[in-house]
Amino acid sequence: MRLVVSYDISDDKKRTKVAGMLENFLTRVQLSVFEGELDAPVLVQLVKKALPLLDAETDSLRVYRLCGPCAARVDVYGAGVKIESEAVTIL
Repeated sequence: MRLVVSYDISDDKKRTKVAGMLENFLTRVQLSVFEGELDAPVLVQLVKKALPLLDAETDSLRVYRLCGPCAARVDVYGAGVKIESEAVTIL
């Protein structure tokens, strides 16, 4: 599924760790925003690992799932590269 993931984490060490986890699976499109394709089980594991690093009172992790038609309508203005979906073949 196509995703946009953003975070707002106040602690530098925790923020760096969450960013590193996201960079292993998604493409950074802004400082705290990532975009890409993930299978549902991978997303569940990623969120499960990130949650203990968040302070429920001050931090947030947001996951936006983009349907096919919506993902195709992403517009990028200014600096940045539009992330294209990879073709998937099911055998």
